[in-house]
Amino acid sequence: MEQDITYIGLDVHKDTIAVAAAEPGKRGKVREFGKIANTPAALRTLVAKLTRGGNALRLCYEAGPCGYGIQRQLTAAGHECVVVAPSLIPSKPGERIKIDRRDAINLAKLHRAGELTPVWVPDQAHEAIRDLVRARQAAVRTVRQARQQLSGDTAWKAPERLCRRYRKLAQAGKPATVVTAAIARELSGFVWAIAKQVPPAA
Repeated sequence: MEQDITYIGLDVHKDTIAVAAAEPGKRGKVREFGKIANTPAALRTLVAKLTRGGNALRLCYEAGPCGYGIQRQLTAAGHECVVVAPSLIPSKPGERIKIDRRDAINLAKLHRAGELTPVWVPDQAHEAIRDLVRARQAAVRTVRQARQQLSGDTAWKAPERLCRRYRKLAQAGKPATVVTAAIARELSGFVWAIAKQVPPAA
């Protein structure tokens, strides 16, 4: 017997998640579940409540600054969860102002209708490498801006030393997240050294 599906819209913020559920079928009811804390424990409790009736869950939320932790937790628990592109979410005139409750309901409805566009979700190793690349790009920009003002060679040493450090840690088999954190700490030290040598703009 085919399992019924409940479509869940999550409007995710740093501290809270607004939740709505759409029952199967075009005319299925759409219910608001209020807000929960944005924590793994609160999310587990929510999923336990939503699956009591035996329905499978199809969850979704917008890509944003909160990242992919929620998607990974739900997927690891055996539930389908997609992260959708905000710019491609259909909207009606007058709905530009974001309201948590309405956004969650709208996501649930659109997910049920198949009108959402998922984005690619990187695994943790990909995400760590991407963070490292962004940190390197920020370091390069900082070095470029400071080179003409520095009398010493601090800025020139930064990219070379960070590169050596990264290769050494990676070859030692350290996890990507550990490598990224170590490089970020060292990068902060270089930025601090540059900041002490470069006078503030007038």
